[in-house]
Amino acid sequence: MKLSLDHFNSLITLADHFSSEKRCRDFITEQRWGKSVVCPFCGGIRIYICSNGDNQFKCGICQRRFSCLVGTIFQKTKLPLRKWFMAMYLVSSHKKGISSHQLSRDIGVTQKTAWFILHKLRVLLEQDDVPMLEGEVEIDEMYYGGKDSNKHHRHRSMQEGSPKPPVLGMVQRQGHVRAMLVKDTQPSTLLPLIKEYCSQHAVLFTDELATYKCLRKAGFKHCIIRHSQKEYSRNGVTTNTIEGFWGHFKRMVFGTYHVVSKTYLQRYIDEAVYRYNSRGQSSSERFRYLLARLTGTIRYYEVKIS
Repeated sequence: MKLSLDHFNSLITLADHFSSEKRCRDFITEQRWGKSVVCPFCGGIRIYICSNGDNQFKCGICQRRFSCLVGTIFQKTKLPLRKWFMAMYLVSSHKKGISSHQLSRDIGVTQKTAWFILHKLRVLLEQDDVPMLEGEVEIDEMYYGGKDSNKHHRHRSMQEGSPKPPVLGMVQRQGHVRAMLVKDTQPSTLLPLIKEYCSQHAVLFTDELATYKCLRKAGFKHCIIRHSQKEYSRNGVTTNTIEGFWGHFKRMVFGTYHVVSKTYLQRYIDEAVYRYNSRGQSSSERFRYLLARLTGTIRYYEVKIS
């Protein structure tokens, strides 16, 4: 079932190809193991194919039975794999994401099921494969949430005693972006993250936030743009790239999801980072990326936090 990356260039071609559950299981088996199935429990390679023909296997070493879905986000799912694949394609192809209500209508499931699917897929988008940022890197922070003046008094930050959560963003010009929820914007919080994700030889561009004064002492070449003085670009010194990413993130959240709780905010940040970093890829390539990362289970209680 070898296919070119250009094969899945629309939802129609995806649905036509994965016309049955068997074809979906065959595809997952091939993507995971190729021609040599490996036991997900003991790593054994002496594998027997069970006679039911449903991609069921038995390990000749540990004697355990398993299917091609064991160890993936599809394990123990009661939802047809065709719907999972359609959801993966829709998530990867929509520029600003897709809401659980829209997904439920598109693939014919309940809104609760669609919500669970989306959160499972967001787990695949965690930022563990973004390379270190080099060259010219822009750094900026944002505070998630609307203006307090537009909120009901019960939900205003000052009355709750919990200000809007800060998010740190770092983007390499013409490259990748990193973003993560942080507890505060103090040097003791931001500097270790900047050191972890930015090359020591990178040139860092920030606004005049006092926190960033520690960058030069830490050995970075640091350039400042002074927004308080109505300065937004000066001889290549600017933070317009990272601010553009924040603009896209806000449009995704407020335009598609409308409301995101702090509990799940990092997952939506990961989704926005994935969309930005894969902006040069086709829908088919993004779909293949999700398939390549689907190994790894997540249980219901790991998604739903009451």
